[in-house]
Amino acid sequence: MSLMRIKRPLTHKGKKILQAREAQLKEGAKNTLFIEGRKCSGDVKQALKDLYHFKKPLCKVLSRSNDITPFEDSSSLQFLVDKNDCGLFMFGSTSKKRPNNLVLGRLFEHELLDMVELGINEYKSLNDFKNEKIGTSVKPCLVFNGPKWNQTEELRRLKSLFIDAFHRDTVKAIRLQGVEHVLSFTVTDDNIIYLRSYKILLKKSGLKTPRIELTEIGPSIDFSIRRTKIASEDLYKLARKQPKQLKVTKKKNISRDELGNTHGRVHVGKQQIQKIQTRKVRALRKTADEKRSKRQEKKAALKLAKQNE
Repeated sequence: MSLMRIKRPLTHKGKKILQAREAQLKEGAKNTLFIEGRKCSGDVKQALKDLYHFKKPLCKVLSRSNDITPFEDSSSLQFLVDKNDCGLFMFGSTSKKRPNNLVLGRLFEHELLDMVELGINEYKSLNDFKNEKIGTSVKPCLVFNGPKWNQTEELRRLKSLFIDAFHRDTVKAIRLQGVEHVLSFTVTDDNIIYLRSYKILLKKSGLKTPRIELTEIGPSIDFSIRRTKIASEDLYKLARKQPKQLKVTKKKNISRDELGNTHGRVHVGKQQIQKIQTRKVRALRKTADEKRSKRQEKKAALKLAKQNE
């Protein structure tokens, strides 16, 4: 039985790096590592470059080729992804048996969680579309077309993998002018996935809400699913588990009306009104006549009690 080596920081900078890699209550956007295999065709290299353009700056690229076979042995791939502090990876390769191969995957607790191998059937790069492009660091709007995305477990995991791959920082509100990019994923009956990229153009409509037009800017990729390696249901459920501190608890006795006003209901226990002290104020003290009548009532009560005896 081998013991795991505990990393101890030697410098203040190293301590900050290790603390940043620890589990956080609110995780930021994941970085993606782009890797090229031992053999990589021109289409796969260009596809990695186009996807890298959409992911900037939340990505890292390894310039050297790597002799890695993810589905046979993923240990070296996990090491590279973990070393570069990334949670996702895109691995491109080509071979006689599987040409134009693109592997998408993610890690959890420094171990492989999900991995899907996609084959590129048809491909058009960004440069093939001669029109205006979008800028970097633009948060895309993801659209998933087709009912099959929720019919099989593999397609559900692939959908979640696409969302993880192109997700950026979570924002509470957006403005209409800030939505510039659309990534559309369409799955057909024969499990062919169409990836299309559009730029949103806001046109005048004569109303307060503008008219929206979509212009395809590339890349345009037709994927076919080849091999998959997905985590078990228990491990996937553990990876999605949220900390108790982030769970929203329902507040009792609080409601909102149609105008957005907050109303609260307070429950008070039974009060003993007779025991409340109210004679501290001079205006509420008993007068001389009240005190005299009170004494006479007590005397009459005692006299009546003696007669009854």
